[in-house]
Amino acid sequence: MKTGLIGFISRAWHREEKLHPLDQKMAKKWIKQRMLNVFPELRNDPIALEQAYHSLSLEPRPGTQAGDAGTYFEVQFPG
Repeated sequence: MKTGLIGFISRAWHREEKLHPLDQKMAKKWIKQRMLNVFPELRNDPIALEQAYHSLSLEPRPGTQAGDAGTYFEVQFPG
């Protein structure tokens, strides 16, 4: 119980740092590269690749448990 209360208070006082633009670009590039490996039909169609990337609705989430990274991205599939 003590750990839960202390964790709650520490999360309330510490704000998540804004993700650096370079990190955002690296994450986007990595995700698109993975999409090209999984869906080879997107290789020659950059517009379709961009639409597929946006349809994933990637949401940055702060790490909440001990040992979590500062920020991780949660993929929300459409529909």
